[in-house]
Amino acid sequence: MFLTGAAGFVGSHVLRHLLQKTDYEIICPVSFRHRGLPERIKSAMAWEDVSRVRIEQMDLSAPISAHTVSRLGPIDVIMNVASESHVDRSIEDPAGFLANNHHLMVTMLEFARQVKPKLFLQMSTDEVYGPAPKGHNHREWEEAIPSNPYSASKAAQEAYGIAYWRTYGVPLVITNTMNIIGEMQDPEKFVPKTMRAVARGESMTIHTDENGVSGSRFYLHARNLADAWLWLTRRYVGMPDGARGAFNVALFDRGYDRPDRWHIVGEREVTNLEMAQLVAEFMGKELLWEAQSFHASRPGHDLRYALDGSKLAAAGWKHPFSLEDSLRRTVEWTLAHPEWL
Repeated sequence: MFLTGAAGFVGSHVLRHLLQKTDYEIICPVSFRHRGLPERIKSAMAWEDVSRVRIEQMDLSAPISAHTVSRLGPIDVIMNVASESHVDRSIEDPAGFLANNHHLMVTMLEFARQVKPKLFLQMSTDEVYGPAPKGHNHREWEEAIPSNPYSASKAAQEAYGIAYWRTYGVPLVITNTMNIIGEMQDPEKFVPKTMRAVARGESMTIHTDENGVSGSRFYLHARNLADAWLWLTRRYVGMPDGARGAFNVALFDRGYDRPDRWHIVGEREVTNLEMAQLVAEFMGKELLWEAQSFHASRPGHDLRYALDGSKLAAAGWKHPFSLEDSLRRTVEWTLAHPEWL
């Protein structure tokens, strides 16, 4: 398996989950040029069989040479997690942000053309669809209308993947995921930012509409995302631990007009204010907050995101961890490791 982003927040949780639940040999390309940290990989590999993990110093914004491809050997599955992902930074530096996510995706698709994996699992986001009107949850393959450079870069990655799926037969499967939480998350994200504000007794900004109604999300722990990815991988290609594949990868030469897409969604919708209040409650402190118009700070901000996760649920996947349990464990772990704030 070739897992990108293993030094990042989500990728490190995927790495830990794979080490705990499979006997897969995993290659992790890292550059540490972006938001990746060696501490995340170290934590993911703690107390596990690390002999199955190969860390490769590799810049995915540059092409992977034929020599490197030969040295890496056969690759059955590519899990492409790595990408720049913060909306604020994409608004502040759109050119650099877009260029990174463009080059990374093209590199990975060209790599897939060479190694010919059985599955190319691409991590995307709910944000490619743009804001969700009240009462509507976006379903797979609805129109993409990204609102900011970050979501545009992810929509572009999807488009590149679909083009390579059709032209070159890359076995692409896309997953769109909502706001992810968990241990070792960068403090620029909402939950650790809230924890830091609560710990310091500072006021937290909550984005609202013109009537003071808070935005909302379906928050998902990174462990749940990792579990869903492993669940899908087992059903597409099987695993060496005995699980057997049950799905066929949709390919153009098999008569399909598009690749498979799955929404991985938290179990229920909560407002950002409710989420911040839960964080403060688990910390045993008061939440100080102030409302701010969601367009005042960043015009590309969407007030509400919502995905319909019924397709994956109907196929049989269930959340291993509830929202409250996920958030409680995240808060407790972070308070025990304050350096992450």
